[in-house]
Amino acid sequence: MADFTYEDVAKMVDHSLLNPALSVDDLEAGIQLALAFDVASVCILPYYLKPCAERLAGSTIQPSTTIGFPHGGHTTAIKRAEAEQAVADGCIELDMVVNISQVLSNRWDYVRQDIGAVIEVAHAAGRKVKVIFENSYLNDQQKIRLCEICTELSADWIKTSTGYGSGGATFDDLKLMRSHAGDNVQVKAAGGVRDLDTLLAVRGLGVTRCGASRTSEMLGEARRRLDLPPIDVKAPSNAGY
Repeated sequence: MADFTYEDVAKMVDHSLLNPALSVDDLEAGIQLALAFDVASVCILPYYLKPCAERLAGSTIQPSTTIGFPHGGHTTAIKRAEAEQAVADGCIELDMVVNISQVLSNRWDYVRQDIGAVIEVAHAAGRKVKVIFENSYLNDQQKIRLCEICTELSADWIKTSTGYGSGGATFDDLKLMRSHAGDNVQVKAAGGVRDLDTLLAVRGLGVTRCGASRTSEMLGEARRRLDLPPIDVKAPSNAGY
């Protein structure tokens, strides 16, 4: 007997449609795949957020997009403007990248203000924020300090990586983030969660969301193990992540 339900794992998945090579047809196919598998959210290229939100209306799937993606080096004013546009376009969850350069410089006042600006816009509109660390570039003390800042600012999630940096989610990083973030902050893994067993493993570490482009493979396997009917939906060819 499986020790999970389909909803347990499907509602962990943020279906990623962030590869810049995705065509409009690919994006539409990805949205349809997400609807078929009833995932948690679709995280899509910002320019296509509004039509995505329209397609997802009436479903249980949240439209989401990225802020300061993928390098985090945008000015705070631009990140704030991106957040305001995302809210206007129907975004429910915003995945923002910290200013990695400022983190590596240990300029924590700037980092706090930068994260706080996006959280302020999102929370004022009743939206949620996932703060992306890009852990592959950071040492443990920097990761811990980010956990503390995000807890103090009431971020909704902290997230390991963009999926486009030099590395993705590791078990060690997920354990560290879960142990140093407050109970009010959830943890998201991104980059490297490509099969059901890994998804279940990070779930066991306290992870509540995973960025994924191999949604059909992971959730198709979950349905097979749970003796549920298969879902036949074609995935975009350039999903990435």
